[in-house]
Amino acid sequence: MRRNLIILMTMAICAAFFMPTPANAAKKRLRYSITVSKFENRSNWHGQWDLGDAWGAVLTDSLQQTGKFIVLGESDMRNAAMKEQDFAMSGRAAGGGRKVATGQMTPGQLLVKGEIVHFSQATSGGGGGLSFKGFRLGAKGSTAEIDVVMYIIDSTTGQVVASKRISGKIKKRGLSLGYSHNGFGGDIGGFKKTSAGKAMEKAVDKGVKFLVAKLEEIPWTGSVILSKGSKVYINRGEREGVSVGDKFEVGESTVLRDPDTGEVLDESIEKMGVVEVVKAKKKLSICKVVSGGGITKGMTVKPVGGNS
Repeated sequence: MRRNLIILMTMAICAAFFMPTPANAAKKRLRYSITVSKFENRSNWHGQWDLGDAWGAVLTDSLQQTGKFIVLGESDMRNAAMKEQDFAMSGRAAGGGRKVATGQMTPGQLLVKGEIVHFSQATSGGGGGLSFKGFRLGAKGSTAEIDVVMYIIDSTTGQVVASKRISGKIKKRGLSLGYSHNGFGGDIGGFKKTSAGKAMEKAVDKGVKFLVAKLEEIPWTGSVILSKGSKVYINRGEREGVSVGDKFEVGESTVLRDPDTGEVLDESIEKMGVVEVVKAKKKLSICKVVSGGGITKGMTVKPVGGNS
């Protein structure tokens, strides 16, 4: 009997020790919105497809697959969307009476950009082979190598919060598979089968792992969009991983900048209170105040116990 009691107590202690608290659970679950900017090609390599476009497509796809990010369109895509909105509002488009919605584009919390500093690909030992629909099948081996410097930028402050040089190299023997498309058209599946695609995917995997590891050091924040009575509405919802029961600190955010350079030196939040999510919608959450007060629109929210 005594032995069973000791076992039960040990199991209870282990469960209490290893079970994540609500704050920690929320911290692991919350997702960041991220924008991939086009990487500059400084490798002096030029071919039948755009190196920066190919890298952006593979990186965007890999970030999406992690499930840890809300991946937004690249800058050119978002600019194109805004131009379409402007055109629709001009009255020159046949909109069928549909009202154009503006001001609803999701802002990115993080921006990923960088430079491709080296790229090479070669087919060893002679040419020949067959070509079909852009793919080239050769009778020899091939190698490809890429080096990239990647930057993670806080879109609010414009500050580089992390950077890393990553590389990918692949060497294949036997049949070689190449891809010759007049401009990279987004055929990610086909591109990944090539030596260049495999080398790029290898480098991208390293970059994504680095980015995910750095999330613990990058503050996850949101904002109060409405405070009405005992209810507080914040601009983060199910899309960002927020769920009922999550708790957030709320307060005034103070950013200290260097008066000479404009560089962000420090950012702190003067805590006004704590709110708890009672209803989570797709893009926002409704919370109740559990401590403190004086919460107003525009204040910053961050996970209780989260990074700061």
